[in-house]
Amino acid sequence: MQFEFATATRIIFGPGTLAEAASAIKSLGTRALIVCGSDQHRAAPLVQLLTRQEIEFVTLQVFSEPNIFLARNGISLARQQSCDVVIGFGGGSVLDTGKVIAAMLTNSGDLLDYLEVIGRGRKIEHRSAPYIAIPTTAGTGAEVTQNAVLSSPEHRVKVSMRSPLMLPTLAIVDPELTYSAPPGVTASTGLDALTQLMEAFV
Repeated sequence: MQFEFATATRIIFGPGTLAEAASAIKSLGTRALIVCGSDQHRAAPLVQLLTRQEIEFVTLQVFSEPNIFLARNGISLARQQSCDVVIGFGGGSVLDTGKVIAAMLTNSGDLLDYLEVIGRGRKIEHRSAPYIAIPTTAGTGAEVTQNAVLSSPEHRVKVSMRSPLMLPTLAIVDPELTYSAPPGVTASTGLDALTQLMEAFV
């Protein structure tokens, strides 16, 4: 039997570990793009950390499943604001969006060049810009995977962008960040995790 396993370069797990984000960001870049969900208040603890450490940042909100239009806007924002580190703070949609933006900051061309099925499927040539993935739900595992899924409303399909070079630089998994999720989200993401484990088993 032979297999290969790859995941985030570094994983920090435990209650209260969000506090380590600021020092990690300082070691990776000087200006951050924070990708967060529709409720910006949930990202307040991260924003407070960065503000106290005088780390400059701009914010991009993800209101639904990520699509090509949103990802392109995020890439443009990060380039215009000279962001050199990306932080995804949220659920799977947020983390996938951040993953794509970080990859495109160091690779030339258009997003479609690298997408499967509807794009050219070009290989990522350069490692993504430093990317810190901070999940606030427990279901997707997007903080430790090498792919991101985007929808294309124009083509009515979901497609992947994938490469080992897209793996997050750091995953901070702080269980306390899941406490404020609505009960429905907690239940759904728990079933998501269970289903994926059962799928692998059978």
